[in-house]
Amino acid sequence: MLITISRQFGAGGSEVARQVAEALGWRVVDNELVEEVASLAGLPPEAVAEREERAASFAERLARTLAASAPELLPPPVPGGTVPELQEADLVRLTERVVAEAASKGRLVLVGRAATAVLARERDCLHVRLVAPKAYRIAAAAARLGLDSEKAAAAVEQSDAARARYHRQYYHRDWNDPVYYHLVVNTGALGLDGASAVIIAEARRRNW
Repeated sequence: MLITISRQFGAGGSEVARQVAEALGWRVVDNELVEEVASLAGLPPEAVAEREERAASFAERLARTLAASAPELLPPPVPGGTVPELQEADLVRLTERVVAEAASKGRLVLVGRAATAVLARERDCLHVRLVAPKAYRIAAAAARLGLDSEKAAAAVEQSDAARARYHRQYYHRDWNDPVYYHLVVNTGALGLDGASAVIIAEARRRNW
């Protein structure tokens, strides 16, 4: 039993996932996926601690954490033992591995990471898409990131474009196509609590 949540940037995916998981008594895996990876890999928490002054991206942190636990998924070392810089395709495979391992335990709410596509063939899955009007999402992004409206609008556009490109390139899917989801929920219209209630109701209708 799994719930995947695909979300437009600023549509409140993290909070909705938290509410749904709490109501069902499930685990939630969101931006803290790297910490989840550390647990799955049997690594100490400090193995994923930031060692750089700048904040590492999800892909960089994921690659660093999995280097020890899944070396077969990494590019072979070049002469001298140096591991070449990971390409995005390598990181896609690593992410798929972690998503599959997390999902194998069941009773999980997975946010993003193309989980809807990765787990498309899982029968006991509820795939949810969260959307909201752009103005709503820009306001949410501005508040969360401490940006002015112009920069928040740019962040929304860039994030949505990147997610759409990722799905198109690696899964040959239109990220915005509603047919890939069991539920498409408008958080701008229903609010985060209302959106969570819709998802929880469907999960309980399935006797989850």
